[in-house]
Amino acid sequence: MKRERVISAVAHKDTEPVPHDIDLTLPLTDKVCDYLGIPQGELWNQFDNHIEAVRYRKGIYHENDIYEDPFGVKWDRSGPDKDIGIIQEYILKEPEMGNYRIPEPNLEYVDEITLELFKANRDSYKLGKIGFSLFERAWSLRGFENFLADLASEEKFVCELFEQILDYNMKTIDHALKYPVDGFFFGDDYGQQRGLLMSPATWRRLIKPHLAKMFDKVKRTGRTVALHSCGNLSDILGDLIDIGLDIYQTVQPEIYGLKEIKERFGAHLTFWGGISTQQTLPYVTPDEVKKITKETIKILGKGGGYIAAPTHQVSIDVPVENIIALAETFKNQ
Repeated sequence: MKRERVISAVAHKDTEPVPHDIDLTLPLTDKVCDYLGIPQGELWNQFDNHIEAVRYRKGIYHENDIYEDPFGVKWDRSGPDKDIGIIQEYILKEPEMGNYRIPEPNLEYVDEITLELFKANRDSYKLGKIGFSLFERAWSLRGFENFLADLASEEKFVCELFEQILDYNMKTIDHALKYPVDGFFFGDDYGQQRGLLMSPATWRRLIKPHLAKMFDKVKRTGRTVALHSCGNLSDILGDLIDIGLDIYQTVQPEIYGLKEIKERFGAHLTFWGGISTQQTLPYVTPDEVKKITKETIKILGKGGGYIAAPTHQVSIDVPVENIIALAETFKNQ
C-alpha cells in the first residue's frame, strides 16, 4: 500500500493519505528514540514512513571520530555534526589531477546493503542513493571556494574531474539497477537562498551533461529519478525536467512560494519536502507544526505529485515534541 501510494503520487494521482517521509540526523535520532523508549531500528515504523533509500558509500572510521570516505576525504565528526563533519584537508591542492585517481566503486557493498534492504521486506518505495554525486564530490576533493573558482577558470581540469566522478557513479548505478529498486536518488547542492552557486550558463555547460547521463541510465530502465538539491533552483528546474527529473527534493518554503511552484512545475515534478527545517520546525509550537503541515499538504498534495516531508534531514536543534507532532499529523491525515 505505501509503495503503491508513492507510485500514484509520482504519477500525479490524488492519494489519500499523501505519502510521507521523516529523516533525522544521528544525534536527533538518538534523542527521539530515547524519548519514545524504542530502539533505533523501530523509528522508521514509528514514523510510518513510505520511502527507504540505501546509500552506496562505505567509509572507514579512524580515531577521534575521523571518518574517511571512499574517495579518501577525511571528515572530522567529533563536533555536533555526526552525519557529515568538517573536511580535514583537501586532496587536490591545485587544479590538476596529479597522481590522484577516483577509486573503483565497492560493488560488493552495493550488493550487501541492497540485499539487506529487500530482506527487511517492508512495504516501501525503495531507492538507491548516491550523495555528493558530482559538484559536491568535486569540491570535497578540491575545496569549496577553490572549486567555484575552477568552474570559472579551469574548465579542462573541471571536465576531467567530472568525467572520473561520472565513471564511478555510472558503474555504481549499473550494478544497483540489477536489483528491483524503484528508482535512484541523487544528492548535489547547486543553490543558495537567492539563486544558484554558479551562473545558469556554467551549470548548463559543465554540470548538466553529466547529470543527464546519470538520469538517462536510470530512466532507460523505467525507474524514477529523484534529486536532492538545497537552495533556489528556479533558473534550472526546467532543465532538470528536460533531462528526466521526476522527484525534486527539497522544496523550501522560505525560498519558493508553494502555490506558485506547484502551478508552474507541478505537472512535471513530484515535490518532496515543504516543511521547513530552517524557519518552522526549530521554532514553532507543536500545534503550529500541525497547522503548517496540514496547510502544506493541502497546497502541494492537490492532484498528486507530493511526498510530505521536512525540507532536509532534521537536525538536533528541533524539539522532539515537534517531531512527534509532525509524525502524528502525517499519520492522521
